[in-house]
Amino acid sequence: MKLGFSPEEESFRKECAEWLNGQMNGEFKDIKGITTLTAKAERRKEWEQQLGAHNWSCVGWPEKWGGRGATLAEQVIFAEEYARSGAPGRVNHIGIELAGPTLLAFGTEEQKQRFLPDIAAGRTIFCQGFSEPNAGSDLASVRTKGRLDKDEWVVSGQKIWTSLAHISDWIFVVTRTEEGSTGPKGLTFLMMELDQPGIEVRGIEQINGDAEFNETFFDEARCPADSMIGGIGEGWKIAMGLLSFERGVSTLGQQMAFRNELDEIIAAARANGSANDPLIRQRIAKAEIGLRLMRYGALRMLSNTDHSKVDGAALTYKIQWASWRRSLGELAMDVLGQFGEVTESPNYEWDTLPNLFLYSRADTIYGGTNQIQRNLIAERGLGMPREPRGDK
Repeated sequence: MKLGFSPEEESFRKECAEWLNGQMNGEFKDIKGITTLTAKAERRKEWEQQLGAHNWSCVGWPEKWGGRGATLAEQVIFAEEYARSGAPGRVNHIGIELAGPTLLAFGTEEQKQRFLPDIAAGRTIFCQGFSEPNAGSDLASVRTKGRLDKDEWVVSGQKIWTSLAHISDWIFVVTRTEEGSTGPKGLTFLMMELDQPGIEVRGIEQINGDAEFNETFFDEARCPADSMIGGIGEGWKIAMGLLSFERGVSTLGQQMAFRNELDEIIAAARANGSANDPLIRQRIAKAEIGLRLMRYGALRMLSNTDHSKVDGAALTYKIQWASWRRSLGELAMDVLGQFGEVTESPNYEWDTLPNLFLYSRADTIYGGTNQIQRNLIAERGLGMPREPRGDK
């Protein structure tokens, strides 16, 4: 496992940091430090285009498609420096980290030419259409239906938790295209344009006052037949391939954002005197240890080159960081005390630490609940018998 970086890689780090800090202290200083995903959405679309114009949008992609062909270590470095600079969360995270890599792995040459340049340039924003009201962590239970009508797919159904669908241009959708099929069989993976009469997006207000999530309704919505990724009935394979990209190098950038949050908690504890409480100091120390262990675990996971074996670090990482950050949010509120429960904003807008507490309540649910993650660890990692399923 590689824990350090070469002089050449540190030189790349300097290049990243100088450009990012220059942007965050210059033209785009108005979006520096934003912690909610919907704030200043149009301005952040401009930021996506700025990243694309300077080939910083998707550094790990091949240069042919707007990337830099960066090595794994360089991708890690960029993710870390991006978070360290205070740059806002990527509104095209789904396009850059999920849709793009899926197209690179499974798309045709024509599909790559159609989508990848605009994703890399920040001109096309993607969202994800997987979960449904009765098919969240159990993705194989999706009911949204698709049928082929001459040279078009016609889709009807409902998706939920479609993050940033209200500001996105395209959505990838897992649909059931084989009548009577159940479970992972009979699913097909489609790319659909959102701005059409057959699609309606409805916002869902969250506990922190943000409205990042949406319900998305499909009523005879259409997309060209060649918008299908893979073949008919291969939707499960494509979806699983896509989800494998979710635990990529962005995990290190995520941890740098966690670093920023922990540092703010420490600063608040020193400022209001709660750092003198031995229990608070002990919890801060525990959070620090947990963050460092996560970094080593993520580096180990990314260093794994033997894909023939189940990667235990990959299986445990989601439950590790989600549980850690939920506890971090609780620590933040205990440090702030009663002042953390009041906001001066009339629009229910919170500072970083109260927002951390409110948002982190969802960390152990989205992207696979802790319960689902424990099943994966038991069944795939430890080889234990499968939990009984209702569809047997």
